[in-house]
Amino acid sequence: MKLIIGNKAYSSWSLRGWLACRQSGLVFEEVVVPLYDEAWDRRREGAEFAPSSGKVPILWDGDAVVWDSLAIVDYLADKVGRDLFWPADDAARAMARSMAAEMHSSFVALRRRHSMNIRQVYPPVAPDEDVLADLSRIFELWAQARARFGGGGDFLFGDFGAADIMFAPVCTRIVTYSLPAPRFAAAYIAAVLRHPFLQDWIAAAQAEEWVIEKFEQPVGQ
Repeated sequence: MKLIIGNKAYSSWSLRGWLACRQSGLVFEEVVVPLYDEAWDRRREGAEFAPSSGKVPILWDGDAVVWDSLAIVDYLADKVGRDLFWPADDAARAMARSMAAEMHSSFVALRRRHSMNIRQVYPPVAPDEDVLADLSRIFELWAQARARFGGGGDFLFGDFGAADIMFAPVCTRIVTYSLPAPRFAAAYIAAVLRHPFLQDWIAAAQAEEWVIEKFEQPVGQ
């Protein structure tokens, strides 16, 4: 398998796809391509990127190609068994899938105003109301999952799984922009960022030489 991803410092969807591959336990080649460099437009037109119209991450498994992070999660779960990604309990699995799907399609204000940048921690600035609304909904989901199904471990449904993979970039954003979080959410964020997979990603992001200036500005500048 070969996973093509963007810069580890900035690419939140790449992080999700990469975490899914690590979670699967399968061997995969990792190819990092710099986002928006001088070769970006030409690179996106290449055969390897054609199925996704140039978007990352994109996973090649022989002749099979999968793009979109949530599709990569499901593809890998089919290969190795869903229990590595989703809770075994029906009710817990239903909630985990719904949360992953909501993360996939929602929280636009948080994404647009607080892009991922793992290398920075900015001083707190009062978030906009729509960002606060996104955070409130995220914390509500986390609280419900932890209260109902998370008692067996540090993560949303006990063990690290697909729901945590989908929300991992949110955890990094909250730290980067010093966004307000209740105590239980701060504990969950710390657990996610301590996970060995996240530690590996963060170390690699810190070592990257690429800088994209538009992602290096604190909120309001």
